[in-house]
Amino acid sequence: MKFLKDVVREMKKVSWPKGKELTKYTITVVTTVAFVTIFFALVDTGISQILELFFE
Repeated sequence: MKFLKDVVREMKKVSWPKGKELTKYTITVVTTVAFVTIFFALVDTGISQILELFFE
């Protein structure tokens, strides 16, 4: 029970982002994930093509 009380006390101290901040952070995360996904897809495709040239 003490643990849960401590959790509630700490959660009251948390500074939650406002609407504009949340939107900015969300756009940043989605953009970063999209960039990393495209990057690794291109790297994977490139490596696959190189391996096909050597082992075909």
